[in-house]
Amino acid sequence: MPTQSDVAARAGVSTATVSRVVNNTGIFSADVRERVLSAIQDLNYVPDASARALALQRSGTLGAIIPTLNNAIFAEGINAFEKAAQALGYTLILSVSQQDPEREHDLIIKMIERGVDGLLLVGNLHKQAALERLEQAGVRHVCTWAFDEQSRSANVGFDNRESMYGVVDHLVDLGHRHIAMMAGIAQDNDRAKDRIAGVRERLENKGLSLPASSVVEVEYSVADSRKAFQHIIKPDTTALICGNDVIAYGALLEAQSIGLAVPEHLSITGFDDLSLSSQLSPALTTVQVGAEVMGETAAKKLITAVENEEPVGSTQLHTRLIVRETTGTARQ
Repeated sequence: MPTQSDVAARAGVSTATVSRVVNNTGIFSADVRERVLSAIQDLNYVPDASARALALQRSGTLGAIIPTLNNAIFAEGINAFEKAAQALGYTLILSVSQQDPEREHDLIIKMIERGVDGLLLVGNLHKQAALERLEQAGVRHVCTWAFDEQSRSANVGFDNRESMYGVVDHLVDLGHRHIAMMAGIAQDNDRAKDRIAGVRERLENKGLSLPASSVVEVEYSVADSRKAFQHIIKPDTTALICGNDVIAYGALLEAQSIGLAVPEHLSITGFDDLSLSSQLSPALTTVQVGAEVMGETAAKKLITAVENEEPVGSTQLHTRLIVRETTGTARQ
């Protein structure tokens, strides 16, 4: 395997010059750069990653901690995050917190110990001790799937509360007055909590209400959603707002299994716009969150901050209601 010394000999320069060209540091002429790069290509030389990391004081890795693998929306976002990071020369270390704040805290510490240059988190609800450790270690981080101007951390995401306003407006315009909600588990989950709050606020703005008896919280699971469905749907319920598409899939399947016509008898909405949602029969009305744009933006924001040694910048993204076939005029 060729060494840095071999490259230096081929290019007619010192090993220190090869190191400067490889790491793009110090001063060297365009001619020297061209000779070194040509020698690297001729010899198929691969710079030692640990040496490069030491020279740059960076590891070239980003970390990401997501709540679960049971919701495909996280996979879409992380796939875009990894693709953008790789294009900029960074690799990804991925961990799953299982919605457990203590586990997430431990994973954050492990990421710091692994020497990641930047870290992606989901939501703004994290243990303060973990955020303090990130700050003390100088590890830049960004919180995604949420946007709050008052957040301690940089945000690349959307306002979960406001994102529900369009759903409520759509259903109320269709004549729905008896609306229920199947939400994600709100404990330790600010996104689920804000979506419930957004539905309740907007209904109250319309002179309607969402009493506690009309809300049920379920795991990101089609099976759990199906079990909860019949407990939340009352005889006068004409619309069901679901906290994400996975929950909506379970609701739609259960409605169909008991002969409840959608949307003639019951309108159903989701949140995320997973790729399957447009292929269902009937196709799901849902909120498009732009997970790929969010993942790509988060990666670029983190890497820019790392390489320029500056704070991570926030970016607010906006959701969009996608009206399909699972919503219709309220029955009389």
